[in-house]
Amino acid sequence: MPQQIWHLKNNELFTKLKPERLAHLESRCRSRSFAAHSPVYLPSQSADSVFLLASGLVKVCNLTNDGKQSILAFVEPGEMFGELAIFESEQRDEYVEAVEKSTVVMIPASELQELMAANHDVSIALTRMIGLRRHRVERRLKNLLFLSNRDRLVHLLLDLAEQFGIRDTDGIRLRIKLAHQEIANLMGSTRETVTILLGQLKSEGMVDVGRQRIVLVQAEQLAMSVHRKMPSLNS
Repeated sequence: MPQQIWHLKNNELFTKLKPERLAHLESRCRSRSFAAHSPVYLPSQSADSVFLLASGLVKVCNLTNDGKQSILAFVEPGEMFGELAIFESEQRDEYVEAVEKSTVVMIPASELQELMAANHDVSIALTRMIGLRRHRVERRLKNLLFLSNRDRLVHLLLDLAEQFGIRDTDGIRLRIKLAHQEIANLMGSTRETVTILLGQLKSEGMVDVGRQRIVLVQAEQLAMSVHRKMPSLNS
């Protein structure tokens, strides 16, 4: 099976498509690889495609008015990004950067528009995906406005556990490797503040922190401290 068809067929949006429709969609797609730390697309570029991550890891970012990076989301293989191109065919607002060597399948937005019009399942699945991503961003924005740095960090760790957490003997380990600056960019703080707060949580026995390695040792207590439920793991 061609690689592009394999990646499309294994995405939730396209699981119920007939083989001939899937083959037509594949014929309109293109694959492209990106080196680590290179841009997949930049602000002001034309928004005429939606992207399916085939391998690697990418991050969706914005630049603040003072030129600092704000990370909106990390995207794993099998997930889509740039989906607003389906509704707005003008310029991108955000930019996407490859965290590690990554391969993406570029799907014309017009093809997805036709699929949504003709296939109820595709429309519902895409709406669900956009809604979940928007919910995560809105929750982070609310935390940024109303919570202390410590509580924002705890919420972020719980969010990351839901998306990237794996249970092991020590607790919930995050599969994603994050530098302190990247955590700061995710929660709207500074690297120095993140380093201090992680040190405090470690001294309290809540987390175990190594070189770009984080384990939530007491995930339940962390969740209770910010009045949340235990994270429900994807993995």
